[in-house]
Amino acid sequence: MIKVSETAKKKVIELMQDDGFNPATDYIRVGVKSGGCSGLSYDLKFDKEKVEDDKVFEDNGVKIIVDKKSFLYLIGTTLEYSGGLNGTGFVFNNPNANRTCGCGESFSL
Repeated sequence: MIKVSETAKKKVIELMQDDGFNPATDYIRVGVKSGGCSGLSYDLKFDKEKVEDDKVFEDNGVKIIVDKKSFLYLIGTTLEYSGGLNGTGFVFNNPNANRTCGCGESFSL
């Protein structure tokens, strides 16, 4: 399961509405792809449809879809949003990551 913090929820809803998505019916797609300075990087986008192999979750009122392959890397992850002086953006708190890069956008197991 992937969890969504309260601050991330507010930002997800705001961005979905700005991009023409409906937070009540549409999804945030979370994935993992090769790349980044630590080997794997997170992929985050909005989606209106799920495919057959997607895992579907809902936490804190946010609907999340994850492809089957990425799910193995993301079990137990919490999606946060940081708006501090060190930069703004979504942050993945992933208990499976052994190493992360300085920007927090890539990781390795």
